[in-house]
Amino acid sequence: MELAKNIVLIAHDNRKEDLLEWVMYNKGTLSKHHLSATGTTGKLIQERTALPVFRFISGPLGGDQQIGAKIVDNGIDFMVFFWDPLTAQPHDPDVKALLRVAVLYNIPMACNRSSADFLISSPLMDKEYGRQLIDYSNRLPAKH
Repeated sequence: MELAKNIVLIAHDNRKEDLLEWVMYNKGTLSKHHLSATGTTGKLIQERTALPVFRFISGPLGGDQQIGAKIVDNGIDFMVFFWDPLTAQPHDPDVKALLRVAVLYNIPMACNRSSADFLISSPLMDKEYGRQLIDYSNRLPAKH
C-alpha cells in the first residue's frame, strides 16, 4: 500500500448524509488520497466537496461487484462503507460478497463513523504499508 491510498467510499441511501458529513470533516486528509465511490455517492461527494472521485456504477446496478473486482486486482486499499443496518437492500447478496472479498484480501474497512474515525486518524494513513494476505489455498476443501 503506497503513501497515497486508494480509498473507496460507499453509502446506502439512508446513510449518504452521514458519509457526506464524515467526508466533509475529513476533506483535508482525504484530498491526499485517491478516492472512488459508487455512482450516486460519488456524485454527491464531488458536488459538495469538489474532491475528485472516480465513480463506479450504482451499487444495485453492479457497483459493489465492480469494487470487489478492483479489490481482487489490488486497486483498493481502504474501504469506508456506511451501510444501513435497518433496511433490507435488493442487492444484499452483492453487499455480502463485497464485504467477504474485503475481508479475504485484508482491506481496512469501516462500516460506521466511529470505525472510520479510528482508521482515518491512524498513523498508518501517512505511511506505506505492507498489507499481509493470508494464503487461503490450504484451507480450501480438497477436490477429489
